[in-house]
Amino acid sequence: MSLADVLAPLQQPLFTLLGTPVSWTEVLGFGSGALCVWLVARQHIANWPVGIANNVLFVLLFTQAGLYADAGLQVVFITLAVYGWWTWTHGGGPGSDALPVRRTTRTEWTWLLAAGVMGTIGLTLLLDRATDSDVPFWDALTTALSLMATYGQCRKRLESWWLWIAADVVYVPLYAYKELYLTALLYLGFMTLCVLGLRHWSRDLAAQRPVPVPGGGARQDTTAEATT
Repeated sequence: MSLADVLAPLQQPLFTLLGTPVSWTEVLGFGSGALCVWLVARQHIANWPVGIANNVLFVLLFTQAGLYADAGLQVVFITLAVYGWWTWTHGGGPGSDALPVRRTTRTEWTWLLAAGVMGTIGLTLLLDRATDSDVPFWDALTTALSLMATYGQCRKRLESWWLWIAADVVYVPLYAYKELYLTALLYLGFMTLCVLGLRHWSRDLAAQRPVPVPGGGARQDTTAEATT
């Protein structure tokens, strides 16, 4: 039995949405993707294995839809998920295993923006010349934004949520254009979850700031909810 035979049932239509058949792959990608983002917002370590399963499903889905950069992006996401999984459990520094939420530094922003611009240009040219993609720029742009956001997620940088929101703003109409309506709906939901994640991480960051105490000095606020 070949790999294609094993994957064939996942590609069968489960129901029809707006006149377009929706496959098992898209449905499972919908569920695992929503669960993953919710777990990230809660800073739960289980987001990484759930995210890896979601990436595998989207490799299949995006390859079928001709979104080759997005399909390749999922492979990169799997690699970054392994890194993020390790970082979240071992990156807290001496005396702490948990990685705290931090803001993106100016140096990080410089490198991220430079890599994002160069990546978008390079991928656009590659997709335009080497594939039959009819949306090379938008496919490349969402790929670059997603990689930037994933780096921030791996390092628990607060601004990674803004990058995810920017990517989702492009993803929703892009997937609708490719008739991946359920996935477009999923990414619309992602935007809502990203706003919730941004608020949750912002509260966690604020709780880490020293709190003045009578008589001088400061103490660390430890009332933040433990979510891992």
